[in-house]
Amino acid sequence: MRTSSHEQIQSVAQRFAAQCVMVAVILPAFASAASAQCSADINGDGSVGGGDLALVLSAWSTDGQGQFDSDINNDGTVNGSDLTALLSAWGTCGPTVPAWATLLEATPNPASVHQEATRASIAATGYAWRVRHTATQIEMVLIPPGTFEMGCSPTPQTGCWAEEFPVHEVTLTQPFYLGRYEVTQAQWTAVMGSNPSSFQGSSYPDAASRPVERINYIDARAFVDAAGMRLPTEAEWEYSYRAGTSTAFHSMPGYPDGTDDETKLQLVAWIGSNSGMQTRPVGLKPGNGFGVHDIAGNVLEWTNDWYGAYPSEPQVDPTGVPTGITRVFRSGCWHLGPWLSRVSVRFEDAPDGLRVSDTGFRVAMNP
Repeated sequence: MRTSSHEQIQSVAQRFAAQCVMVAVILPAFASAASAQCSADINGDGSVGGGDLALVLSAWSTDGQGQFDSDINNDGTVNGSDLTALLSAWGTCGPTVPAWATLLEATPNPASVHQEATRASIAATGYAWRVRHTATQIEMVLIPPGTFEMGCSPTPQTGCWAEEFPVHEVTLTQPFYLGRYEVTQAQWTAVMGSNPSSFQGSSYPDAASRPVERINYIDARAFVDAAGMRLPTEAEWEYSYRAGTSTAFHSMPGYPDGTDDETKLQLVAWIGSNSGMQTRPVGLKPGNGFGVHDIAGNVLEWTNDWYGAYPSEPQVDPTGVPTGITRVFRSGCWHLGPWLSRVSVRFEDAPDGLRVSDTGFRVAMNP
């Protein structure tokens, strides 16, 4: 007895599915993921694979609406043409969005990431550029791997201090996500339940979008631990500030390769000369070449490293000295001069030190 063409297609599809070990793994949690970059990525996990095939087969001959919209070609029926479309798109389907994130922009926006080479290095990681940490709503951007010279970057007016030497080569081999902005008072309060900041109350109606401050290292660690995140290493922080530049200050309008001119820093940073001696809402100043904002000012930022002397030899994925007495924090802030916002300036304090109104942090995540 001869089978119909419909039955033949279904039989072939089922035999193919049986050979795919992934076909049995269906993850409903992906249904609401924002990572689907093409119609064949039915379950939204950033690739076309066995999970999508299983959904097509389980919805065969229906309209597909009960299986995460398995009707790929939108002709009203899940059939052989949908299977063909799925197989032809097999593999990666747009940049991958981490399971902990919601997609904002898949590829780097040239308005934020100005250099074509930087956009290419971000795209080469295979991960989406701009995402939101779903649990905390913190916006993050992808920082690609790379090599840079870590340490002293002086200005004509200000040299470097001893702790900024020796300049040494650092290679970061893995991409990571970094908070596009410093953690705000609203984000802190949502996780921790209270707000320690000085700049809040009726005098500061925009306090929710200002960076949280009066944070010591232990406080910052408590937040990232509760949120399932981490603090950047000191090397990751400096690499992210530089964003491909080797100057004292990162790129800014009119200075795509950065600048050593201290008078220009107020273009991208809230410092003593332009802040009104207070923090300001995050993101009001232009970002750097990675699309990171306020990293040269507003508040000082904790890193995860113990404070210690720099090595002289090249380093790969360094995490600082294994132990110490004080932790490293970086950046400039709302009451300091531009010379203290140089990319290579280092600060230190005890993990349980004073909670001061100039110190906050930004978060990091592994993809």
